[in-house]
Amino acid sequence: MKILIIDAQGGGMGRQLAASVKKEFPHVEITAVGTNALATANMLKAGPDHAATGENAVIVGCRNADLIIGPVGIAIADSMYGEITPAMAAAVGQSDVKKLLIPINHCNHIIVGVENTSMSNMLEAVVKELKKII
Repeated sequence: MKILIIDAQGGGMGRQLAASVKKEFPHVEITAVGTNALATANMLKAGPDHAATGENAVIVGCRNADLIIGPVGIAIADSMYGEITPAMAAAVGQSDVKKLLIPINHCNHIIVGVENTSMSNMLEAVVKELKKII
């Protein structure tokens, strides 16, 4: 299974995701894609199998993945302080694969009905969903 993890800004969430997924599912292939070099560099610390940076890396990654994981903003054009381009959001949204989107209420995108919870709880929920899928 090929899992694509996408993150922006400093890549902290992506790093935690990659580390959690790699620990729980060492046999899966993880590609970490940052919208900027700092995000990618931070995610590399978690030991993904592959890493890349930028718009084209997101687009290509979405074509090659079996599953996409990241904050909900990866599917919203101009989100994450403008780091998610319309092409990136379209690639994520138009991908036929299952997506595990983490509900982060930032940048005026508020997900109604979602309880405000800690990052560690959300990451545990991602791993729980992955166990159902894998």
